[in-house]
Amino acid sequence: MKRSSIYLVTILLFIAATGFIILRYNKSGDKKSVTGYSLLERKEPSAATEEWKETRKRAANLLEIIKYNPTDTKSMISLAGIFIQEARITGNYMYYDMAAMKYVNTVLSRDSSNFNALTLKSLIYLSQHHFADGLAIAEKAKAVNPYNSFVYGILVDANVEMGNYDSAVANADKMVSIRPDIRSYSRISYLREIYGDYPGAIEAMKMAVEAGLPGDEATEWSRVQLGRLYESTGDIKIAQMQYQISLDARPSYAYALAGMGRIDATNGDYAKAISNYMEADSLVNDYSFKEELSDLYALSGEKEKSQTIAKQVIDGMSADAEAGRNNDNIGHYADRELAYAYLKVKNYDKAIEHAMAEYNRRPDNIDVNETVAWTLYSAGNYDKALPYMKLALKTGSKNPTLLCRAGLLYNKTGDKLAAKALLKQALNGNSQMAVSLKKEGMDTLASL
Repeated sequence: MKRSSIYLVTILLFIAATGFIILRYNKSGDKKSVTGYSLLERKEPSAATEEWKETRKRAANLLEIIKYNPTDTKSMISLAGIFIQEARITGNYMYYDMAAMKYVNTVLSRDSSNFNALTLKSLIYLSQHHFADGLAIAEKAKAVNPYNSFVYGILVDANVEMGNYDSAVANADKMVSIRPDIRSYSRISYLREIYGDYPGAIEAMKMAVEAGLPGDEATEWSRVQLGRLYESTGDIKIAQMQYQISLDARPSYAYALAGMGRIDATNGDYAKAISNYMEADSLVNDYSFKEELSDLYALSGEKEKSQTIAKQVIDGMSADAEAGRNNDNIGHYADRELAYAYLKVKNYDKAIEHAMAEYNRRPDNIDVNETVAWTLYSAGNYDKALPYMKLALKTGSKNPTLLCRAGLLYNKTGDKLAAKALLKQALNGNSQMAVSLKKEGMDTLASL
């Protein structure tokens, strides 16, 4: 997945919810609001695993219990948890968010301070990008049980998304002091990355991987994130090794396949990159795979295919957002993702419109400020973009894509010294970023 989406997907993994992914669902699901939900069939190869057999068995047992005892709130919480995790594995967030929310709200209607229901509701809100709501519910859950490490993890995620980075650090410290594990180490890693400490981020993510069970989805997601960190620091061979280890431990793991695709693109093998992304896209419903495919087709000279896929992404995200407006249980915000999607079809007015909609919800988040700055830059509004880019740089992030974009913008606004320094830092070594962006950065640096 692209760097702008990574953290949201990290949220979706470790809190079993998320990021930056808006997905289709079967409209017949609306009819199930009074009759209950069941698990959807998985795609191969995950459909053949023992894990899936066990998950189906557990869900069937819980549904049977609830059928005969509709006041069994513990079973409802357990079933909602399965739905949330299944959303992470399959990518069917629209369906499973609605399913989980039904049971969570039923429990909360009977006991408004039920800790487990509150944490799950917060997770679902974060999955739907309702970050302010997720933060408020997590704070309520913490008041019920201030000694649970999991709720501090949710608070880390929600505060990061709202741009409250000091609060995120404080909650991460509290979380790891209660329970040092894969979830707490991964959050420490991301916070270190936000503040520009790549060696520290790599160290913490290694600890997360080592704390997990090889082949487990959470472990392999952590390993993929470790690979992304190596990509950002230019250690492409080590990154590729991490993706291969992940594929060996969990065959056909979609996000490891996408990692391999990025490596292929870096090496100029667009045909192989497209093949890896097509396989990943066939396994998990994730719009970011289609976005990457759009870029790859453009790079390989297939402009018509690129534009067709880009328009499909816009249509799909827009349809899902519209569905959310008609059903509070599945309402996803997708404005940041739509901003980048509209950039691909050069509709700058719509890109800026969606970027500003996201900014108005969370003006302190560095990624959101980067999105606003980049949409304005792409439209040629350089002076307007500059304040947002300065805010995007406020934590000292050394993300190569951010630094390259900042360098390009500073060049356009006349600060050649700052532009040169930022571009040198962004292009130092073999840091991973979009091929077209890297070329623009290199050409600009050569002219300074």
